[in-house]
Amino acid sequence: MTELILASTSKYRVELLERLAIPFRAVAHLCDERALEPRGEGPEAIATFLAKAKAESLVASFPRATILGSDQVVALDDTILEKPGTFERACAQLASLSGREHRIMTAVYVRLPDGTSHAHLDSHRMHVRPLSREAIERYVAADEPYDCAGSYRLESRGISLFSAIEGSDHTGIVGLPLIATVTLLAKAGIDVLAA
Repeated sequence: MTELILASTSKYRVELLERLAIPFRAVAHLCDERALEPRGEGPEAIATFLAKAKAESLVASFPRATILGSDQVVALDDTILEKPGTFERACAQLASLSGREHRIMTAVYVRLPDGTSHAHLDSHRMHVRPLSREAIERYVAADEPYDCAGSYRLESRGISLFSAIEGSDHTGIVGLPLIATVTLLAKAGIDVLAA
């Protein structure tokens, strides 16, 4: 089995991939996401493009490895939501999501040493409850979701913000859809259940 490289040092993606109990190495990708992000494209195309770019950025450094790249885009209508970074911006993002539906697209791209690749796009529709300003501020103070686009941590108290979630794999919301990842790794010759 070839070495598996996760083209990310995101603690969320590392923790998710660790759940599969397979050996891998997490390595920071070498692409500037903001500079590479295709302009005028929809969130699906952006997530897919960046997942591939992240994996491909490590090919020269790890030519004999299987490289896994992933990217996530959170979109409210035509607006892509970035990581808020501050309490105020997190509260503003959640206020804009209150009582509304938004989408999360998470792309996974697996690149084999011979240049072949496999990809998947995971999509969720997220229905946020109507939220008061006080509830938003209490939530943000508790979970501090400053590094999360959309300003919530679904794996923590953030689940209480939602009235419904439509999608096939909740791990995709956190940052790496494991059901699809297992399928893509199997196509790459990595059998998770044999590890």
